[in-house]
Amino acid sequence: MANQPNTTLPPKTSFSPDSAFDKKALGGQQGGKKKRSKTASEYKKSLQEKQTLKRLYGLSEKQFKRYVKESLNKMQKVENISEELVKTLEKRLDNVIFRLGFASTRAHSRQLVNHSYFLVNGKAVNIPSFQVKRGDVVIVKETKKKKGAFKDLAPELKKMEPHKWLELNKEKFEGKVVSDPSLAEVNPPVEISLIFEFYSR
Repeated sequence: MANQPNTTLPPKTSFSPDSAFDKKALGGQQGGKKKRSKTASEYKKSLQEKQTLKRLYGLSEKQFKRYVKESLNKMQKVENISEELVKTLEKRLDNVIFRLGFASTRAHSRQLVNHSYFLVNGKAVNIPSFQVKRGDVVIVKETKKKKGAFKDLAPELKKMEPHKWLELNKEKFEGKVVSDPSLAEVNPPVEISLIFEFYSR
């Protein structure tokens, strides 16, 4: 009888992750996923840090980004750009009012500045972003001292201890900028380097 062609099919092979090809494929997929996860995680963290510091000082995205960019532009001129950013944020007039205890929150201090409650070196200033400098004297206007915002302020000021870069005359409702704020004293609850990374992407 003539030889019949062999029609027997080869045995089916099942998928095995133990094969060299499968391991390579799975490893590549997992590696890529880990890399993407790490990148996403880093972005999320830097975004959170940025949002935290921005909200702490009550700034808009446009304002905050400008301060960060200005600090980055000084990288070759200053020793520590993180400290430079904090100095700029701290020396805003609305923050100074808050630090001196003339307002309970930065939002409240902004309202008071907007309504011209304060004099800086004897001149009325109603710009919350106004940058104070060493030697500047900030005082509550005499005509505003009896307003509701300051009616119960005296006993509160007695308990107030401002940062070392500010002096407070608790009787006169007067503050003075005696030095620059330091990063160590302010100690913001964020990792500032991540904020710079966020805006450098």
